[in-house]
Amino acid sequence: MSLDLPLIRPFAGLRPRNSDAAAVAAPPYDVLSSDEARQASIGKPLSFLHVSKAEIDLPRSVDHYAPEVYAKSAENFQRLIRLGVLQRDQRPSYYAYRMIVDGHVQTGLVAAASVAAYESNRIRKHEYTRPDKEDDRVRQIEALNAQTGPVLLAHRDDEQAEALLAQATAGLPDTDVLTDADVRHQLWRIDDEHTIAQLSEVFNRMPTLYIADGHHRSAAAARVAAARRARAMAAAGTGGSAEFFLSVIFPARQMRILDYNRVVRDLNGHSEAEFLAAVARCSSIHPCTARCRPDRPTVCGMYLNGRWYRLEFPSAWLFSADPVHSLDVSLLAEHILGPLLGIGDLRRDTRIDFVGGGRGLAELERRVDSAEMAVAFAMCPTPMAALMSVADAGQVMPPKSTWFDPKLADGLVSHVLD
Repeated sequence: MSLDLPLIRPFAGLRPRNSDAAAVAAPPYDVLSSDEARQASIGKPLSFLHVSKAEIDLPRSVDHYAPEVYAKSAENFQRLIRLGVLQRDQRPSYYAYRMIVDGHVQTGLVAAASVAAYESNRIRKHEYTRPDKEDDRVRQIEALNAQTGPVLLAHRDDEQAEALLAQATAGLPDTDVLTDADVRHQLWRIDDEHTIAQLSEVFNRMPTLYIADGHHRSAAAARVAAARRARAMAAAGTGGSAEFFLSVIFPARQMRILDYNRVVRDLNGHSEAEFLAAVARCSSIHPCTARCRPDRPTVCGMYLNGRWYRLEFPSAWLFSADPVHSLDVSLLAEHILGPLLGIGDLRRDTRIDFVGGGRGLAELERRVDSAEMAVAFAMCPTPMAALMSVADAGQVMPPKSTWFDPKLADGLVSHVLD
């Protein structure tokens, strides 16, 4: 792993003018379904959902991956630029980005992260990607000639990096938006050469960064860069600005991971009594008088037929030499979901679904009480240290292991490819 090449660099961001920032800011493209995005965009012609989920402006019969969706996205993007709603900064800058919700505060750096660092594993991943989702993001980047969805990155503790961002955020923010999700998003442009040089020095000496959220966006950015690099070879050029991708980098210790819960459609032919007996053979099981929210690793809650149970796996299982096998989501998959419920492929099996912690345990009860699902499992959040250990080992986590909250807003800063 070489530290000679830059890990990040500043860029001239495309941003909404202050008067329109609240109207533009939108949830990430993969948080809302198309139906939810249609509803959320009603009466909001400037919402970035018209760019990130342009199918909402087309008939429902149109496939979400059809060419006309990407064309509509580009049309809507150019309309915001033409109207002056989105304006590009005159020179390369960094941006300090702060999110505040329910007393939680995290402050990071918006930067263009190196594709070369991603390809060399200096920017490390912990998830597999799906080709169809990569293809979708590649088409979106190419249609817009811009990266509009930032990749969420994390860095290990670095007091100097945090001190520099504290200085950069001492004054009033350039952008201050409160979203419908009650998350406050603040942005400070950092364009003085001295601070830019300091930030570049501090971040570029970091040995690694970790992808927290945005594996498909980063993989797609690498594919776009490779394609442009290949086209430029005859002219002895490079992939240009496509050699970097839009990112927001937070200190790992400031990031918040919520539980990512599981619901299963049936008991795989078991009666309720048979299933409870089978669960008792691989974990201790205790009925609860209220909702069971796990309070530590190796504990999970189970909701079945109107009742909550507390499951406790042997604590010795935490100390596996394999960082993946010691994860709670792995313990559940290996001892209950697979052998008892017949869920072998968490990515493709339609009998299982996943519920982000932001929706609460009441959503698990609703899914089971409605008879849509038979059983639900409430998970303990995966620690950030575990994510980094898995990435350092070059391994991948089970699907839907982490739910980062709060989510970055789309539309506040975009990276235009020159």
